Amino acid sequence: MAASRTIFIAGAGIGGLTASLALAAQGFRVVVLEKSERLEEAGAGLQLSPNASRILIELGVEPRLRARAVIPEGISLMSARSGREVMRLPLGDAATARAGAPYWVMHRADLQSALQAQVSEHPDIELRLGCQFEDVVSHAKGMTVVQRSGMTRQQDLALALIGADGIWSSVRHHLFPEWQPQFSGLIAWRGTLDATQLPREYTSPRVQLWMGPNAHLVSYPISGARQINIVAVVPGEWNRPGWSAPGEIGEIKNCFGSSRWAGPARMMISAVDGWRKWALFTMPDGGGWSKGAVALLGDAAHAMLPFAAQGAGMAIEDAAVLAKCLKEAAGENAAAAVPAALKRYARLRRPRVSRVQRAARQAGMIYHLTGPMALARDLTIKAMGARLLLARQRWIYDWRA
Repeated sequence: MAASRTIFIAGAGIGGLTASLALAAQGFRVVVLEKSERLEEAGAGLQLSPNASRILIELGVEPRLRARAVIPEGISLMSARSGREVMRLPLGDAATARAGAPYWVMHRADLQSALQAQVSEHPDIELRLGCQFEDVVSHAKGMTVVQRSGMTRQQDLALALIGADGIWSSVRHHLFPEWQPQFSGLIAWRGTLDATQLPREYTSPRVQLWMGPNAHLVSYPISGARQINIVAVVPGEWNRPGWSAPGEIGEIKNCFGSSRWAGPARMMISAVDGWRKWALFTMPDGGGWSKGAVALLGDAAHAMLPFAAQGAGMAIEDAAVLAKCLKEAAGENAAAAVPAALKRYARLRRPRVSRVQRAARQAGMIYHLTGPMALARDLTIKAMGARLLLARQRWIYDWRA
């Protein structure tokens, strides 16, 4: 395989598949390596604000998502103490018109399926399932990417390698073995239920964020509003890597006891039949992003807490910026220009991603306040008003590649 226009991506998650489409749109030949034999659900629901949905629309993915994505009417900030809505941030069609792109909530598997379908139809993208990145060797012609499929070892020439293989990235370990994920001390529990299992007032097209003592709860519709996604975040010591370990319902119920959480929140917790849990790991701010003709993207570079609802969004943004930087490096001396292009990509992305990482940490602390501090938080939110709160989010939502 010629190296002149070929870029390898390790990882066929949301970031890797989006990057393959963005790079192919710039005229590159792309090979995506995915160690899994097939792409399956990882996680459950996700939120995509306009900074991310705008990119997916530009890449032509919207028609595949139209029947599955939900545009919420708003985000309701709920008090666990009182059981009442503290503030509602309006979204819906008005917010879409202002931002130029929608705020979507959807099942993660629906987005991954749409991206995979788009990739499979693109003549310049090859998706190799059951094929794992193993090594990369740089030389005068570019680099050789070594991969393994079963007992078969294969080597291909490439212009660049992008590690989009998640928080436990093999590419990152190859580049920066000193940078390791850190356990946050928090555990996220997730579950889904049919919308018919809840009273109508809890299935309207909105995101509910319940703020409570040392924990919080998020719910929103997915799968064309036929299901409700529930995520509960609590402190804990269990820290096994992975996305989907079984969770005991009695354990999560104990975290949302009647003395501190209002009835509607406990009702949603009880309505979920099968809980799964994952320990929340993060990458340190400002870690390594690129070395030579190899770069990292998404969680491999900057896994963050989910409290700004921007994990997937930052990976999608990474993909758009990466493609533009590499386009500028294309030409007769592309192999020599790629390292500088990847450094520029890192330089452009690092400040924004670090700011979002900080915002996510701060949001988590605010959500989990207790006692008088929680009451002060609720009063402050009411005093600020929805318009000001939304304005403070626009540095995220209005971003464009």
